[in-house]
Amino acid sequence: MAHADGIESSLRPVRLLAAGGTIAMRGDRAVPALDGDELVEQLPRLKSGPPLRIETVLALPSAQLSLVDAFDLARRACAAGEDGDGVVITTGTDTMEELAVLCALIYGGRPPIVLTGANRPGSHPGADGPANLLDAVVVAGAPAAAGVGAVIVFAGEVHAAMTVRKVDSTGPTAFGSPTAGPLGRIVEGRVWLHAMPIRSEPLTVQRLAHRVVVVSVGLGDDGALLRHAARSADAVVLVALGAGHLPPSVLRELQTACERVPVLITCRPDRSSMLFSTYGFEGAERDLRATGAVCAPFLSPAAARMALLCCLGAGLDRAATAAALSPWDAR
Repeated sequence: MAHADGIESSLRPVRLLAAGGTIAMRGDRAVPALDGDELVEQLPRLKSGPPLRIETVLALPSAQLSLVDAFDLARRACAAGEDGDGVVITTGTDTMEELAVLCALIYGGRPPIVLTGANRPGSHPGADGPANLLDAVVVAGAPAAAGVGAVIVFAGEVHAAMTVRKVDSTGPTAFGSPTAGPLGRIVEGRVWLHAMPIRSEPLTVQRLAHRVVVVSVGLGDDGALLRHAARSADAVVLVALGAGHLPPSVLRELQTACERVPVLITCRPDRSSMLFSTYGFEGAERDLRATGAVCAPFLSPAAARMALLCCLGAGLDRAATAAALSPWDAR
């Protein structure tokens, strides 16, 4: 049913996990200021929405979150979801993309896990946090959102965790899904979803403790950065050019790197995909796919890094990692 003010209610309660970020910052030079209860106090309309339980977990800018912080927060969210609650995580937009991927890969429950925040502090003109929080609670409690997994709700849009990217550093439309598009919208407290995201089997991640380095290839690249990364890190995300292309020098380093460490390949364009057999020059897509690297071109570099961290933390070998991430390549 819907209340007169437009906020949808349901039998599903919502757990709000407040973890800092711009949404909780105030002041001329914004710093963390509000806990979860104070965030909710600024939105009286939430009182007529789904039953809401509030927990303040962290009070950090998201750039300061550690892998341990993120893993603990994600596991707390998953536990709440598996208990039957919809979940809202308020956090910073700097690393929201990675936290959303982490939640998506370890969560198998039906209630949504919704991440939101703000690009503008509440003490600044045009603050976007209150509207985003209101929308996030609506989605977390909505029957229509059952089974959606982990999503980011921002600027009235719902984005799948695995394909969302931060597309604006300061404006209110902080997130977009360049490859897949948003899943739906929130309109006056009502949820409209036109699609459901791909959800793979949840990974049993024991820890997030490996060192995974992102190496982005550019014009004139000689492969030295990839060579160093393969020698010093536990795994590498390689961001290839175009539709899966490399200079010959980088291809040779990739072949060597794949013998040393797990390598995951994605591509540089925002609307990324990777070809299979269109081109025949040295360093084209067929050469990359033949190296033994795992290809997941529909993931952003940030998402690819978190996905590889999760696979390593679950103890997956190369074949199991490729199987787990196969939904994010064409088949």
